[in-house]
Amino acid sequence: MSINPEALAWLLLAGHVILGAIAVAYISARRRPATAIAWMLMIIFVPYLGIVAFMMVGFSRLPKSRRDKQKFVNELILERTEGLDQLSHREDWPQGLAGLVTLNSTLGALPMVGGNDVELLPDYHGSIAAMAQAIDQAESYVHVEFYILVFDSATEPFFEALEQAIGRGVTVRVLSDHLASLMNPRRRETLARLSAMGAQYQAMLPLRPWKGHWQRIDLRNHRKLLVVDGIVGFAGSQNLVHQSYNKKKNIARGLRWHELMMRVHGPAVRELDAVFVTDWFSETDDLLVLDTSPVVLDPAVHRVDMQVVPSGPSFENDNSLKLFVAMIQQATERVSITSPYFVPEDSVLLAIITAAGRGLSVELFVSEIGDQAMVYHAQRSYYEALLRAGVKIYLYRAPEVLHSKHFSIDSDVAVIGSSNMDVRSFSLNMEISVLIHSESFVQGLRVIEDGYRANSRELELQDWIKRPGMEKFWDSAARLTSNLQ
Repeated sequence: MSINPEALAWLLLAGHVILGAIAVAYISARRRPATAIAWMLMIIFVPYLGIVAFMMVGFSRLPKSRRDKQKFVNELILERTEGLDQLSHREDWPQGLAGLVTLNSTLGALPMVGGNDVELLPDYHGSIAAMAQAIDQAESYVHVEFYILVFDSATEPFFEALEQAIGRGVTVRVLSDHLASLMNPRRRETLARLSAMGAQYQAMLPLRPWKGHWQRIDLRNHRKLLVVDGIVGFAGSQNLVHQSYNKKKNIARGLRWHELMMRVHGPAVRELDAVFVTDWFSETDDLLVLDTSPVVLDPAVHRVDMQVVPSGPSFENDNSLKLFVAMIQQATERVSITSPYFVPEDSVLLAIITAAGRGLSVELFVSEIGDQAMVYHAQRSYYEALLRAGVKIYLYRAPEVLHSKHFSIDSDVAVIGSSNMDVRSFSLNMEISVLIHSESFVQGLRVIEDGYRANSRELELQDWIKRPGMEKFWDSAARLTSNLQ
């Protein structure tokens, strides 16, 4: 039976109108205007391809069952941590910090706790060695959670420490992101090594539709943390993989990742472990016991207050986005930002430009080169507005990729963790950030930033606006895609 061309045209037009109407009613709900407009334009101009794309990557929340698990564990954590906020040193807090702490507690259910000792670990191989050394002291359990976890020449000491710990009777639980593992060339060797040593391994956010494991394909667990016996913990930007990520194209370009991790002793380690316990429960339905033992401190020795801030699509709010904006708005002297992928949400961009307009010293450290073309060009589209506002931008010289993720305000408040300053980390990735109040810690960050500055070139406005027209085109085009989330 033949189909009348005119009838087919009307049918397609009707379908287009119906898709547009559905898009107006559904896509605009609970989305930022820029995001909704970007999706609307795509569906209007390429309707059927646009709706397929939206069905694959248009949902920025995990399935309700996972969000319910997050809520359930949050309630348990609130019960367990009652009174722990009294361990902090509120009398030393700068004005505005109490509001930030309350905001984070409301969004993420973890308190600000004092009595912590923190050490920055800026050396790539040195941080791996430090984690292996901590595992060597394990007596009860080791909890490993990394977005990318690979057995290779760089991480071999870490895996050997895990194997030896299991040999001593220590329980080792390991989480890594499923899709990130699939994309690494040494996935099979890694899984085989974990299995052979007897580690309990679970993939995070697995994409196995045939087993009922399905969510938006680019919702990923991007956290990086290690907890040993609830006594010592590590968190920061570094994945457990060779500095080249074992990618041929990276090796050919000579790319090496530069990271920043921190080692923590004190009550905050239990809060890092609470994040692991939540993710383990979400993936396995096995709810591990949360540590409720009394906290004994020597207040004369430990003076660092810390608050662990988990965020991501398992929460109803953009936790890290709200924290970052509030911090920048409360700064009175200085804002220093280090982010490898800087594609700021509108409120973040406005807060940064406003801070510079208020006369604050504002600086941004980013890489001179990028490993992800679309993000690289999108972030470059923001440089002119920042430079015109008075923000100093430092481009970390190739072939190193500055992958550290931290920022600080004034002289004693900082955040360090896995979250980039981009819409992906704010809404799509499961991240972990740590809010820290400590003048000595921020001084340590300043020393590290001085090293960044020494290995960077400062971007000048007059040079930037003269860049080739084709570069400007690609920068602007990539920026348009940043809101399709």
